[in-house]
Amino acid sequence: MNLRNMMYVSLLAAVVAVLGILPPITLPITPVPITAQTFGVMLAGALLGAKRGGLSLLIFVLLVAVGAPILSGGRGGLGVLIGPSGGYVLSWPIAAFIIGYLVEKSWNHLSLWKMVLFNMIGGVIVVYACGITYLSMVSDLTWAQAAISALAYIPGDLIKAVLSGTIALQIHKAYPLIQKEDSSMKHAS
Repeated sequence: MNLRNMMYVSLLAAVVAVLGILPPITLPITPVPITAQTFGVMLAGALLGAKRGGLSLLIFVLLVAVGAPILSGGRGGLGVLIGPSGGYVLSWPIAAFIIGYLVEKSWNHLSLWKMVLFNMIGGVIVVYACGITYLSMVSDLTWAQAAISALAYIPGDLIKAVLSGTIALQIHKAYPLIQKEDSSMKHAS
């Protein structure tokens, strides 16, 4: 991995951490708070592609695991990852990878609706599937009860998907971070 890629991966991990400064919104119906950090997950995948986007969130999760207080509300440590919101956080590298993969496959035909759709697939469906399943396993909730409690996240996640898609599409037009490598560049490195 070259220096530029390491810089982009680190930058997006830092963006997700900075989004953790915004305080979490706690709801009485679920032990998992609403945060702005899934917006960063969507951006990482949409801007960096599958490998770099997934790697940026893997680094972020590893920092959380070693105790860095970079989750919303200043949380960090293994306790968070084995707690009720652990499944959501652990799914972030997978979500960023999937979003990035879908963006890469549609590189020549990107549009806002596709970007929003890709964010919904990776940043909502994948994150919810992992988070709800994990929550039901570590709590006294059935899968259906955990899924019903997750309905509270949908309005905010729809907004995040649209904003992330809009921002990523504009950045792709102005300064694409995902570029098709040509064979001469591969031989030069």
